[in-house]
Amino acid sequence: MFNFIISRLIYGFIVLLGATIVVFFIFNILPGDPVAMMAGMRTDVATRESIRKELGLDKPKVVQLGHYLNDLSPISFHENNEENQKKYEYLPLFQWGENITVLKTPYLRRSFQTNKKVSEIIVENLEGTFWLAFTAMLFATLFGILFGVLASLKQNSLLDHSLISISVIGISAPPFVLAALFAMLFGYYLAEYTGLNPVGHLWDTDLGGRKLMLKNLILPALTLGMRPLAIIVQLTRSSMLDVLSQDYIRTARAKGLKNYVIIVKHALKNALNPVITAVSGWLASLMAGAFFIEVIFSWKGLGSATIAAVVEKDFPVVMGITIFVALIFILINIFVDILYAMIDPRVRLKS
Repeated sequence: MFNFIISRLIYGFIVLLGATIVVFFIFNILPGDPVAMMAGMRTDVATRESIRKELGLDKPKVVQLGHYLNDLSPISFHENNEENQKKYEYLPLFQWGENITVLKTPYLRRSFQTNKKVSEIIVENLEGTFWLAFTAMLFATLFGILFGVLASLKQNSLLDHSLISISVIGISAPPFVLAALFAMLFGYYLAEYTGLNPVGHLWDTDLGGRKLMLKNLILPALTLGMRPLAIIVQLTRSSMLDVLSQDYIRTARAKGLKNYVIIVKHALKNALNPVITAVSGWLASLMAGAFFIEVIFSWKGLGSATIAAVVEKDFPVVMGITIFVALIFILINIFVDILYAMIDPRVRLKS
C-alpha cells in the first residue's frame, strides 16, 4: 500500500509539473507587455527596463521558466539577502556561499494590476468557489440518488420515463445556458415568488458588518449541479436495476424481508460504487466548471477572478489560479485512487 501511495504521488507531481510548464509557455507567448501593464504606458524607458530586469523578463524563456519553478517549489534556492527574505518569507535550511536553500510556501508572484500576491487573491476567492461547488455536488448527489432509486423501482413507468428525459436534457444543456435561463426565470420574472436574486455574493457587507446570504447560493448551485445530477440519476438507476436482478436480492425477498430493508441495506449499498466514482470526479470538475456560472451570477470566486484577470491580461493571476485548480484535480484523483485501493486490493495489485 505504501508503494502504491508513493507511485500515485510521483505521478501526480509529474502531471502538475507538466501542467505548470504548459501554462507558463502558453501565457508567455500571448501578446501583451507585462511591464507596460505594471508601470503604465507613459513611464520612461529606463523605468521599464529596471522593472523588466527585476522580473527577470530580460532573460531567455527557459531561464524564466526555471525561476518560476523555483518560486513555486516549497524547497528552493535564492540569494541570501534581506530583499529575498521579505519577498519569499522563507525559513532558512542551510547556506552555501552567497546562496541559501530555504523552505517556504509556493510563491505565485504578484498581480500586474493590483500588486497583490496571487496566493492572497486565491485565498480571498476560494471560499465562494468551494461552497458553490460543494453545495452543487451535495444537491446533485442527494437528489440524483433519490431520483435514480425511484426510477429503478418504477421501471418503464411514466415517472421513470420522465426522470430519464429530464436527465438527458440536463446532460445536454450547456451550464451557461441554464445559468442564463435560471437567472432570468427565477431571479427576475418569478423573483416576487421565489425571493431570489439573479446576482449576488455569499457575503453581504454593510454598516453592520458581514452578513451571510445563503439565498444567493441557491440559483448558481442549482445550475452548476444540474449536469452531475442528471448523470447520477442515470448511473444510480442503471446500477440499481443490475443489483435488483441479482440472486441474493431474490433470496432476501423469499426470506420475507421488508422491501425498504432490501432496497436500502442490500441493493443500494452495492449499487453506489459507480456513483461514488462520479461524485469524487465531479467535485474537482465543478470547481473548474464554476467559472462561467460565477460570471453570470456575479458570484465572487476563483472563476470571476480568473475571467477578470484574463480581460485585464493579468497573467500571474490567471497562471496561479490555473495551476491551483490543476493541483485540486490531482489531489482529489490521488485521494480517490487511494480510497479504491483501500476498498479493493485488486486496484493496487494491478498498479
